[in-house]
Amino acid sequence: MATRDHTPPCTPDTAQLRRVLGLPALVFFGLVYMVPLTIFTTYGIVTELTGGRTAGAYLVTLVAMLFTATSYSFMVKRFPVAGSAYSYTNLAFGPNIGFLAGWSLLLDYLFIPMINYLLIGLFLNIAFPSIPVWTLIVGSIALVTVLNVIGIHSVAKASNLIVGAQIVFIGVFAAMSFKTLGGAAPVDLLSPLLGDGTQPGFGHLMAGAAVLCLSFLGFDAVSTLAEETRDPQRNVPRAIILTTLGAGLLFTALAYISQLVLPGSHFANTDAAANEVMFKAGGQFLANFFTAAFVAGSLGSALASQAAVSRILYTMGRDKVLPERWFARLSPRYGTPVFATLLVSAFSLLALVIDLATLASLISFGALVAFSAVNLAVIRTHLVDQAHNRTPSGLLRYGLVPLVGMSLTLWLWTSLSALTLTIGLVWFTLGLVYLGVLTGGFRRPVKLVQFSEAS
Repeated sequence: MATRDHTPPCTPDTAQLRRVLGLPALVFFGLVYMVPLTIFTTYGIVTELTGGRTAGAYLVTLVAMLFTATSYSFMVKRFPVAGSAYSYTNLAFGPNIGFLAGWSLLLDYLFIPMINYLLIGLFLNIAFPSIPVWTLIVGSIALVTVLNVIGIHSVAKASNLIVGAQIVFIGVFAAMSFKTLGGAAPVDLLSPLLGDGTQPGFGHLMAGAAVLCLSFLGFDAVSTLAEETRDPQRNVPRAIILTTLGAGLLFTALAYISQLVLPGSHFANTDAAANEVMFKAGGQFLANFFTAAFVAGSLGSALASQAAVSRILYTMGRDKVLPERWFARLSPRYGTPVFATLLVSAFSLLALVIDLATLASLISFGALVAFSAVNLAVIRTHLVDQAHNRTPSGLLRYGLVPLVGMSLTLWLWTSLSALTLTIGLVWFTLGLVYLGVLTGGFRRPVKLVQFSEAS
């Protein structure tokens, strides 16, 4: 979460964001935003899908994400302002297609709080088995809802502390894992990449890689700081690439170490397989440390993501894209969008009945649609609309790179489960029908809505 300094208000003539951020600060922001321990969200699921090749699946996803990150860097060079997949698609193809990209992103925004609640319930239940998972889920939803209604400023300030604790945990986990491996029988160093043979073939590897797109959500968040960055056309694109590469290598390394510590692809509890890895690496101490760091991170993410989607729904209501009477109302006492917050909380109760694998895949579905849209936006903006770029080097940069990125994201997209694709396409169809109603049968453009976490 970006921290803004609280300087005295500027006059209308001088008010502007200050360009104070350099490349290191941007990269750190991007890495913090992506949450270091997010790998353990789907570790068990992907390990089973790939037959113990989670590290290899991360490498596949990283390659695909690097091409898409390059496309983001091209777009932020062209439009060095706070941006997102929605805004880039809108600039390239117009507000109607931009709306559909934003609608797909809304699927992510609605499901991200839900997956955090589910994870909180799963891992706290391991620490406190006498408390049912459903009680922990409902309790965490209630707590986050209250905090979001009355304001979360004091809680939000703890985000850096939470991330710091996760970074410390990673260091402790690596040290204890190496100590455990040093005292054990010789291990096969290639097993995290080759697997245990239970799920052979590239298709299973791609299925796991598709789910792992969830881990890369947020690498583009660096672009939202473009107006506060020194030399943004140089530093922001570089930061996007470095953030994606750094996070991808960190995720791969953690998956690799985890597989060495606990070989194989079968767990007592697939959704909470990370806890089994921690116990094997460092006993009850490390398992408890992990649970505390992971649950704290999930709670912080739930706070931020529920606040974000509530404000997106509020913005849509204010712009009359959603019913203004309900969605555009703020609490007179707290100044927060209470109706939108309660609606997101009610939707999050689906965490009581949905499984983690489907939920993670649905979030990846929305992300892959957005990534595909950005790759297409590069081609439209830099080649179709700018003839001077149609040189050999221009065709390579603005044609081949986004086409490869588009192809890889589509391949990952089609590697998702049939259920995920069905739900995702139904959501997209609902958006198309709703767009038709808003635009009077597509005869006029839809109003612009900022589908970004700053909304």
